[in-house]
Amino acid sequence: MNKRPLYFDYAATTPVDARVIQVMVDCLGFEGNFGNPASGSHVFGQQARHAVELAREQVARLINASPDQIIWTSGATESNNLALKGVAQASGQSRGHIITSQIEHKAVLDTARFLQQSGFEVTCLAPGADGLVSAEQVVNALREDTLLVSLMLVNNELGTVNDIPGIGRRVREHGALFHVDAAQGAGKLAIDLGEWAVDLMSFSGHKIYGPKGIGALYVGPRAQDRLQAQIHGGGHESGLRSGTLATHQIAGMGAAFAVANESFDQELAHIEGLRQRLLEQLADVPGLQCNGCPTHRIPHTLSLTFSEGHFNSAALSAVLAYSATSACNSASNAPSHVLLALGHDADKASRTIRLSLGRFTCEQDIDVAVNAIKAAVAAPAPFWAVAQP
Repeated sequence: MNKRPLYFDYAATTPVDARVIQVMVDCLGFEGNFGNPASGSHVFGQQARHAVELAREQVARLINASPDQIIWTSGATESNNLALKGVAQASGQSRGHIITSQIEHKAVLDTARFLQQSGFEVTCLAPGADGLVSAEQVVNALREDTLLVSLMLVNNELGTVNDIPGIGRRVREHGALFHVDAAQGAGKLAIDLGEWAVDLMSFSGHKIYGPKGIGALYVGPRAQDRLQAQIHGGGHESGLRSGTLATHQIAGMGAAFAVANESFDQELAHIEGLRQRLLEQLADVPGLQCNGCPTHRIPHTLSLTFSEGHFNSAALSAVLAYSATSACNSASNAPSHVLLALGHDADKASRTIRLSLGRFTCEQDIDVAVNAIKAAVAAPAPFWAVAQP
């Protein structure tokens, strides 16, 4: 059996933490907590409901929110759809204005495009060369009919961090709602929804060592009466998201957020040390460029562009599991829309890799990765990758 490559794609998905797996298993099988959380008339349903509400508290605790502000969804993609479509449709207008940026996740960009085709006007802000969207850009784009501003907290390809508190204050002064996609931010930087002027925030379980297929949407006080459900049938989740709750997945997401809360400082220091080790050892690679702002960023995600010349991606892929772009772009094999927005052309984007570090990355992994990258840069490209005259 071939040896598996080292995993450097935590931004795409994380392995489920063993502590989370045990919590999930305890919610399966006849001897487990298998009941329907909506079946409140007997102990099986009551126990399942308790697990769901505990998880709601655990998610809320990490982001300094109230548990009743957490709505369960199937993931950040659904949360983003509920936020954008829900606000637009609840506005009672056939037209209105929405602001987002060119480097959002496709779950936001495609949803905004759908609303644009439905009659809403959408402004997509261009990021600076540092991969950031400024509060001034947002203010200059605000209009009297702006309903919603939607920006990500952490960019999924660059690791850059927008000034969400500052932008939120300006949006709130205007009166529009502010939605933030925080799928890449939870557990990686401190989020304080008790202080931040954010009305809606999306989360995903599988980005924080929880299971796939589960997410949440934070719904703040200003958004509660300005959001229309997208899934109907039973009135679950305060009427905003109907459907039988998946106790095992919800309990798993709650446990993952609890683990992240407990280990936050230690884990952040660990990842910062690994990133520093990686960059120091790659400092002598000629022409290597680290994309995005060097200061306003999380240490977990790095976008690296190599200089023109040979770069043997096949050789690197044999050693490292990494991404050439975000997972949402990989299926189409198209150049990264994030890198194109930063000014890269298709060729430069093709010479860019994303390395993302995580809880189970160790120093030895970093050293192996560095050697593999240097070997890939020095090695000739395979004959089929060489442009023919």
